Amino acid sequence: MEGLRQQARKAIEEFLELFPMPEGSLFVLGGSTSEVLGAKVGTRPSLEAAEAILEGLLPPLMARGVFVAVQGCEHLNRALVVEREALRAYGLEEVTVFPHPKAGGALATAAFLRFRDPVMVESLKAQAHGGMDIGGVLIGMHLRPVAVPLRLSVGKLGEAVLLAAKTRPRLVGGARAVYTREEMLKKLEEYR
Repeated sequence: MEGLRQQARKAIEEFLELFPMPEGSLFVLGGSTSEVLGAKVGTRPSLEAAEAILEGLLPPLMARGVFVAVQGCEHLNRALVVEREALRAYGLEEVTVFPHPKAGGALATAAFLRFRDPVMVESLKAQAHGGMDIGGVLIGMHLRPVAVPLRLSVGKLGEAVLLAAKTRPRLVGGARAVYTREEMLKKLEEYR
């Protein structure tokens, strides 16, 4: 489990180097500890593996003041565990359900037990700024509309494929639009 904790720590540190999430941002984590252990999703939940993953991932995020949402499995319609403070900050709606390893998954259960004031929400309303998917559990519905993959050197946690994404604001406009400050200043110079 120590190796798993170290992999998770390395992955989140690299993620935050590539996408330094500011205080108050929302990070979504979805994962299958069964996949981490080399089994099919839902067949081998492990609270031990979940704890190791959270021990690696949470401290760097929390040190930055980033809110973390941990997605439950399909048996809870992918409801998420968040701190009550995140619920308020993002205008989320609390639902009544408690995760456990066979309905919600080990990762959501471990997060619920670890968080200070945990609540369950049905949706993040596509407000997450970035996140990680461990084992193909599909977190995309929780991310903001323009998600961009982040290529991490850590491609797996245990036996599970690790995918990471950040989001960016939509690009709007037409042929005359510019998308960087530098382009804008250049256009201003040309105008003058």
